[in-house]
Amino acid sequence: MDAATPATPIGSRAAQPTSAPASAQSKSQQAYRWIKDRIASQEFTPGYRLVLGTIAGELDMSVVPVREAIRQLEAEGLVMFERNVGARVSMVDDTAYRFSMQALSLLEGAATALSARALTVDDVRRARQVNELMVETLEHFDPRAFTALNQEFHSILFERCANPRMLELVRAEWARLGHLRDSTFSFVPGRAAESVREHENILVLIETGAPLAEIEKVSRRHRSATLDAYMIHEHPDEVLGLPAF
Repeated sequence: MDAATPATPIGSRAAQPTSAPASAQSKSQQAYRWIKDRIASQEFTPGYRLVLGTIAGELDMSVVPVREAIRQLEAEGLVMFERNVGARVSMVDDTAYRFSMQALSLLEGAATALSARALTVDDVRRARQVNELMVETLEHFDPRAFTALNQEFHSILFERCANPRMLELVRAEWARLGHLRDSTFSFVPGRAAESVREHENILVLIETGAPLAEIEKVSRRHRSATLDAYMIHEHPDEVLGLPAF
């Protein structure tokens, strides 16, 4: 879309800015993003020791903002402190993965519904293009590539949410999932084809101005279905004990 052409909202609300430019970020935010990106890419693997002085040297800053970044990552569950050891990247925990997926199903469903009326025609077009790329990957399936596209698709749909706290929580759970599981679709590749069909259904609901409660419910069930498929595959004996969402 041409930069001079105003966006056309599908709903009635104006589009909201989503994030500050990197130059406007504080040093603690820069350190937070730097560490978080390396955890997500698995350059910093589970158990990796985070030495504040070394990280501060890499980023050419004092240890104070690095310490603040580490505390934020600890609050998100990506980092843990051990006595006489210091900060380490959290170990992979299957229960933590389950809890994170359950939380994300609720948070992302709500954020998508809150974002729906602010999405523009171009937003929906971009989301559909990403979903079409996901369909193309199914023939020669690459779980990592599919997962990256999946995150891009959902980001388009929830990033217009006007509630900054909701966005913060959704982004935190996405980052946490990236640490806990490289790709859920590595475990349940058959779920991928169902997922892209559900994506199209969500887009149609948004385009047709469906009730926000319906958009929230369908988005939530979409996420829960992926968790259900994983649990059936990995822990079939535990599935009956899971709470319904």
